[in-house]
Amino acid sequence: MLKPCYTANCIEAGLDEVGRGCLAGPVVAAAVILPPDYAHPVLNDSKQLTKAQRDSLRTDIVRDALAWAVAEVSAEEIDRINILNASFLAMHRAVDALNLRPEHLLVDGNRFVPYPMVPHTCVVKGDAKFLSIAAASVLAKCYRDELMETLGREFPHYGWAQNVGYPTPVHRQAIREHGPCRWHRMSFRLV
Repeated sequence: MLKPCYTANCIEAGLDEVGRGCLAGPVVAAAVILPPDYAHPVLNDSKQLTKAQRDSLRTDIVRDALAWAVAEVSAEEIDRINILNASFLAMHRAVDALNLRPEHLLVDGNRFVPYPMVPHTCVVKGDAKFLSIAAASVLAKCYRDELMETLGREFPHYGWAQNVGYPTPVHRQAIREHGPCRWHRMSFRLV
């Protein structure tokens, strides 16, 4: 069972991102503030869930959260500032978009650029330890997967409906045959 919070008696937002290792598309982050007594029997790290479970959980999270937001940083921005900084920027943008100001940020991972005036705690594999980070991982993954599926309709040869931009053999072969498109991260080793 995942823990409901890291810091009791404060408004805590869980943060997670998805898409860092992709060759194409934005990096996407979500911020989620859950009620302090929140519990959910299925909520877990999005990587441990099926697509059907994630889609169902997204409905529950959006309904139950005190606040939530999803934000992205484009491939062009990633090329300009690098993927690590882009991940932090996406998380900052998600916090900016919350309609409730958090008093503490619970961040998945081992590094974070401090958000102004809000303390944070980094938790390695936090999406498998804390409900709010797991909720953020679900929202970010659902959003990004849908976005890549939509972009894949315009560029079907890359297989984004299946690989969502990750460096699969099909994706790499399509880059070799067709070249990159405007959604690719040119600073990454594409082939």
